[in-house]
Amino acid sequence: MAHILIVESRFYDDIADALTKGAVAELKRGGHSFEIMTVPGAFEVPAAIRFALESGAYDGFVALGCVIRGETTHYDYVCAESARGLMELSLQHQAAIGNGILTVENREQAMARAGGKKCDKGADAVQACLRMIALKTKFKVATR
Repeated sequence: MAHILIVESRFYDDIADALTKGAVAELKRGGHSFEIMTVPGAFEVPAAIRFALESGAYDGFVALGCVIRGETTHYDYVCAESARGLMELSLQHQAAIGNGILTVENREQAMARAGGKKCDKGADAVQACLRMIALKTKFKVATR
């Protein structure tokens, strides 16, 4: 079984709680062990994963958070840079990462995706992480 680090942005506590609930349920369903680390916002998630990579303690990572569009361009920067940071970690460090950082227009969209009627992006991010771990195993890339 895999040992996973969930890195959770707590900028929107209720949305983070819903995402994490779905991720934890999915990991428990598969019998995987996990730890949870919190960070202030989505922008900090890639850095936290990079710090944890150095430990060699995790097979994969699940990035959780939410960015809701506001009245300024801040949304665009946070969305783009958090996604870019996660992709760089995947490519440069062979990290198995499930990206569950929501980028939405409003709170209603966020709640619907964080475990509402539309989907459970926390669970989806875990499934993506586990699939990437399986690919690393298939291609004999070290998972820790």
